[in-house]
Amino acid sequence: MVLKGIIAAVQNLYILTWDVGLFTFNLLTPNLKPGHVVPEGHPGARGSWPEYIAPKEGDSRCSCPALNALANHGVLPRDGKSISLRELTRTVRAAYNFSPSFCYFVPLYCARMLGKDYNQDAVDLSELDLHNGIEHDASLTRQDKYHEPNQGTPYIPYIEELLASSSGKALDGSALLTPDDLARFSAKRRTEAASSNPEFSLDCIHKIFGSSNSSTMLTIMGGRVKDLESFLIEERIPDGWESRVLSRKGLTFQAFNKTVIKVECKTRNLTNKAKKEKTVRATVLRYLLG
Repeated sequence: MVLKGIIAAVQNLYILTWDVGLFTFNLLTPNLKPGHVVPEGHPGARGSWPEYIAPKEGDSRCSCPALNALANHGVLPRDGKSISLRELTRTVRAAYNFSPSFCYFVPLYCARMLGKDYNQDAVDLSELDLHNGIEHDASLTRQDKYHEPNQGTPYIPYIEELLASSSGKALDGSALLTPDDLARFSAKRRTEAASSNPEFSLDCIHKIFGSSNSSTMLTIMGGRVKDLESFLIEERIPDGWESRVLSRKGLTFQAFNKTVIKVECKTRNLTNKAKKEKTVRATVLRYLLG
């Protein structure tokens, strides 16, 4: 166990150093041109994605709409099973333009979480939903596992409420989700989940995971409600779509964390405010009832 901890610490330090280098490279080099984000020869190049087929009974899906969409388009195996962790790294990098450091770390974290070997083992998508591994309570697109054990199933009422809360506008006038929109909905979900789920838990790391998921909507998806509607409800990649991140080496942790921290800080402030208001209401009610 001690040796594993040392190895993990060394790997994490390597990834962090690598990520800083990629972040610096992005600052010093021109962005990719729109329409050229997905590499030539990869599914999705120039916005040409393979046919969408909704999952069938027995297919494996998880709580991540972006991974499910890749399986629904056949970019990952359509049944969502026996996906090598190394393949997950390569495919997500090409499809969504996350940085190499990002795409290596997340499957590596999953391997550690599941007791697997990153270099040799494979996963079914549903395995990624080990409760309180990466999957967590108070999701923006899923009911808590206490209420819905199958985390591969989107909860449409949450998604519709989230998208309807958008307050931003793109240059073309289309609706955009903003950091404030996501923070408000995240705070609402945390407050409601804590009240309705007797097994509710959300520690610091899972709060960060939640805000990271939210921030992906703002970065890779650009906050565009029309695109998110397709991704979140149908788990389908829109025709002609490509990542909104144009950095040559993709979205690094260094760049991503600026958005994550902003969303998480706003969410915590709103959640704490809601808790205080609830406490005040309960105190007043007890006083009135004698």
